[in-house]
Amino acid sequence: MGRFYLTTPIYYVNDAPHVGHAYCTVNADALARWHRLSGDSTKFLTGTDEHGQKVADAAVKNGVDPQTWTDQTSRRFREAWDALDISYDDFIRTTEPRHTETVQKFLTAIYENGYLYKDVYSGLYCVSCEDYFTLEASDEGQCPIHHRPLTEMSEENWFFRLSAFEDRLLEYYEEHPGFVTPETKRNEAVSFVKGGLRDISITRTSIDWGIPVPWDPGHVFYVWYDALINYLTAIGYGRDDDQVEEWWPASHHLIGKEIIRFHCVWWPAMCMAAGLDPVSHVQVHGWLLVGGQKLSKTMAAEGGVRLTDIAPVVLTDEFGVDPLRYYLVRETALGNDGEFSHEGITARYNTDLANNLGNLVARVSTVVGAKCDAQSLIPGRDTELRTEAERAIDLARRAWERFAPSQALEATWGLIGATNAYLERHAPWKMESGKELDAVMADALESIRLVSILISPVMPSVAQEIWRRLTLEGSPTDSPQDESLVWGLYRARGPLSKGEPLFPRIRSDE
Repeated sequence: MGRFYLTTPIYYVNDAPHVGHAYCTVNADALARWHRLSGDSTKFLTGTDEHGQKVADAAVKNGVDPQTWTDQTSRRFREAWDALDISYDDFIRTTEPRHTETVQKFLTAIYENGYLYKDVYSGLYCVSCEDYFTLEASDEGQCPIHHRPLTEMSEENWFFRLSAFEDRLLEYYEEHPGFVTPETKRNEAVSFVKGGLRDISITRTSIDWGIPVPWDPGHVFYVWYDALINYLTAIGYGRDDDQVEEWWPASHHLIGKEIIRFHCVWWPAMCMAAGLDPVSHVQVHGWLLVGGQKLSKTMAAEGGVRLTDIAPVVLTDEFGVDPLRYYLVRETALGNDGEFSHEGITARYNTDLANNLGNLVARVSTVVGAKCDAQSLIPGRDTELRTEAERAIDLARRAWERFAPSQALEATWGLIGATNAYLERHAPWKMESGKELDAVMADALESIRLVSILISPVMPSVAQEIWRRLTLEGSPTDSPQDESLVWGLYRARGPLSKGEPLFPRIRSDE
């Protein structure tokens, strides 16, 4: 048993949550649930990023002040995560007083350590990125990401001596090969550092919607520096409730690949400058693509995919909460880009959930209810299904530990497939009641019990419903998985009945 501190990026409140946000958050939630099931002391953090020019502009566009706008939009993220059954332990908002205190303490430490200096910055600025670009890095004067003209700006800023950390960052990467995963993203970060680091501005005087710089009134911290520090705010850095020593060594960030530079170069350098070790691990995920294009608010604003058509709440209404969670985790492995589509969800739903899992639970419940005394069924010690189950459990455990929840589900569905094949070979619906039938059905029930535990991080409500239908006591998550994922524990408390289909099939014309 250990500690596990997991964070998502905090999501920007210039617009509503979309399924791209849900992809990251559901995967993070599944990882947090697995570690709780493993008995780890777990802290799962998400939240909203609420400062910066984009937020101020969005507020003006909507006829309200920035605080009112952030209150409204942050609430929409909470509602989306509640609808998706996200079990976060803390939801942080960067407009909270606790965050202001931590940001000022952390950046003051960097200032006092001599890594900040004042200068005038002139360059090409993208409001959508909240970032500057050199002319060489731009697309002929346009933002290479948003394809909008960059604005030439000049203002007095405080700068962070990022260039002082080239060698230290490369040394850290060398000594901590698992710091960034997958390896392709680690190599990308290393290449960025090897390409040479320039000092970067960390304050603004052109806006006032941000956290004030305590040693220089008139400056506010640049939104990215404010946002990154949220991971320390949640564990009390610089405050009376400081728990950094306990949680930071077990810290893991789950982030999208577009923010590697901020989290894997800037952020560890900032931590070093403040006298703190970097986060222990950054897991990078790819993008959800729609028609081959990245899902984003900017695309929608420019006439691309309408986010309202693929908002998390809309999708849960269409497919159900757990089926959507299953699709988001199973379809696209963390680290890869994936194609999102309604057809893809429907296919996964009908094949994996209705045909495989749902049909397995239904056929076993039907046979046991009609031909067996469920309360007398005890799984065999040495059976072919036990071998399949123990193999699937081992594969799933290893997958969860290496931040591969899609592979953990693949292993679980391997057990579901093996159990369905086992039933096809024995055809218990043709067997007479007796010891032979009882032995077959007891093993099938035990396999389903183990499956319900293995799917519980991703489909908690479905797992609980299967547990109930098996008439088991408590819930799939009552015991640590090293105690519950052991063959032979199935004991029914009462008779089984088939019940309604777990996953009514979706017709293609629906």
